[in-house]
Amino acid sequence: MSKYAFVLVFAIVAVLACNRASAVNELPAVGTAAPSFNLVNNEGKQVSLADFKGKWVVLYFYPKDFTSGCTLEARNFQRDLAKYDAANAVILGVSVDSAESHKEFCAKEGLNFKLLADTDAKVSQQYGSIIDYNGAKLSARNTFLIDPQGKIAKVFEKVKVGGHSEEVLAALASLQKQ
Repeated sequence: MSKYAFVLVFAIVAVLACNRASAVNELPAVGTAAPSFNLVNNEGKQVSLADFKGKWVVLYFYPKDFTSGCTLEARNFQRDLAKYDAANAVILGVSVDSAESHKEFCAKEGLNFKLLADTDAKVSQQYGSIIDYNGAKLSARNTFLIDPQGKIAKVFEKVKVGGHSEEVLAALASLQKQ
């Protein structure tokens, strides 16, 4: 009987360890402090979340520069940039692409907001926004609305790019009324 007890205890420990490992990939919860970061932007400058204290931050994760869905999402944020400015909000895009790729993407698409290079995928991991695509790590398409105090105010998971900017603006307006 002790052999079976040992196997049972081992199985329980293994299950708990797996659950703990998967919890690392969970999205930060609304009301919690947004994980801090320090990444290089498309201009080659260091950017941290703390730089935007006192502003609303739209932190959006996307898989890859120059792809159709990511281009549409970026264009829509650019189209609505004046509305975000009026709402005291900044837009920050994050992917595992390099700062140089972001620079080229911004130039090609006329983007006037910052794209951040998460080349080691650590920030994407912190925000539970990482996917494995044929053995490569990419940022998952999730968006986080962070309030001026640095807390997660709203999470948009598995974003559909069409209409997403409007959805974020509506949530921002609603949260600012509270």
